Amino acid sequence: MSDFFNLVGKVAIVTGGTSGIGTSTAERLAKAGAKVVIAGRKNGEDIAAQIGGLFIKTDVSDEASVQQLIQTTAEQFGKIDILVNCAGVNRGYNTLMESEKDDFDFNYKVNTLGVVYGIKHAVPHMKDGGSIVNVSSAAGVQGVPYLAPYVGSKWAVLGITRTAALELGSQNIRVNAICPTSVDTPMARAEGGEPQLRMEEKAVPLGRIAQPEEVASVIHFLSSDDAGFVNGQTLAVDGGFTAGMSIDAYNNLAV
Repeated sequence: MSDFFNLVGKVAIVTGGTSGIGTSTAERLAKAGAKVVIAGRKNGEDIAAQIGGLFIKTDVSDEASVQQLIQTTAEQFGKIDILVNCAGVNRGYNTLMESEKDDFDFNYKVNTLGVVYGIKHAVPHMKDGGSIVNVSSAAGVQGVPYLAPYVGSKWAVLGITRTAALELGSQNIRVNAICPTSVDTPMARAEGGEPQLRMEEKAVPLGRIAQPEEVASVIHFLSSDDAGFVNGQTLAVDGGFTAGMSIDAYNNLAV
């Protein structure tokens, strides 16, 4: 890889690093020279071994577990430069009126509080500044029927991102968020399978859903010093989905 987005000497933590976007991100950051710690509930020893990194079993909904992840990383490497809050869940497919409190709690604990815990405990170890990238969703900038618990949790991530950017900028710590639309990941396939993915790609102006590597490349950029003046921003990685209705979808509307 060229000197662009060079991460040699950097220490990175990727939560949700055992599958999908998280795995692709961990692989890309390691290839760019970073020492990468993969965190997740599933076993990630094999992935960590492949990239020369470290796996730490972590439940981001549990603050003590996140604190242990951060502490172990800091003790092992002496610092933290990059935090990618990528762990995420989507539970509760129902109308808002029929949604269950448990589904809101579950989504918020992982998607929202997991981000808060990561930032809270990583920042003290970013002595020389750093970059935090929070993975929200295209659902974090618009409404989506039947997904109120997920949508609410992802909107909250954007508010946290902007607030943290304002509070931490003076410490040379940048905080940004990305908002992917549908991505071809194990989680996406488990939720709706191939038919659901094919339906979703019709709503994307580029005519397809994203690959994890395409999202990871944007996270890589934001993590690097080349994005040194990018702070408090939300970057859509969605093939134009949030720009509006694709021309094909528009032409297929009933007259």
